Amino acid sequence: MNAPADILTVSGLSVRLGGRTVVDGVDLAIKRGELVVVVGPNGAGKTTLLKAVAGLLTARGAIAIEDTPLSRLSLAERARRVAYLPQGHVFHWPLAVEDIVALGRLPRGAGADLSDVDRAAVMRAMADTGVTDYAGRPVTTLSGGERARVALARVLATEARLLLADEPTASLDPRYQLIVLDILRRHADNGGAVVAVLHDLGLAARHADRIVVLDQGRIVADGAPREVLTKPLLAKTFGVNAQIVTLVDAPVVIPWTVT
Repeated sequence: MNAPADILTVSGLSVRLGGRTVVDGVDLAIKRGELVVVVGPNGAGKTTLLKAVAGLLTARGAIAIEDTPLSRLSLAERARRVAYLPQGHVFHWPLAVEDIVALGRLPRGAGADLSDVDRAAVMRAMADTGVTDYAGRPVTTLSGGERARVALARVLATEARLLLADEPTASLDPRYQLIVLDILRRHADNGGAVVAVLHDLGLAARHADRIVVLDQGRIVADGAPREVLTKPLLAKTFGVNAQIVTLVDAPVVIPWTVT
């Protein structure tokens, strides 16, 4: 039986927080192989959307992972299919980096003694994110950017098909911003799918297959970067006058002045 083309289907999704509607009637379908970037001004509902899809918030509407309603998935099965990388990368305990990354194998049934399959997944995730050299170090001794890569490695170690990443390039230097986006690109190309929230419109334009623009909890644009990131939309939604040029067949967006 062939796997469904859509890894994620969202219909009429709405979330209220503190008596206010933060996500309002969102319809969204993410196909296998896609890297989709969600952008929008502060308070647009981007993080809330990701948390709702991950099942971390109460929401109205329908969410399905590979045609199975999220509500019908056990917590363990949900964790095997969807991996969520939150903002912040806060680690409170001085666990070794390798042990942090190994936590990503818990949904796969890993115990205190990792199997060869589990250990290979952990080593691969650490190599991909460039944290192998830190394997034995307490995570609390690392810099913010290093901790961010450890957090991504933990998510990759789950081997979930759908990755939800909230600001995965925050606090990273330019080299590792590109490396992280290349990692997410490979995950999609290998049969998974990625939904990432980014504030950097330039990175979004360069790397996304599709860009979804949220404003006041609603999708106001959804399509290829060159179709979505237009001067009128950037002026209306973000309040900026932007310079947009094309390099190597990809749009380059530079916010220039405020409107």
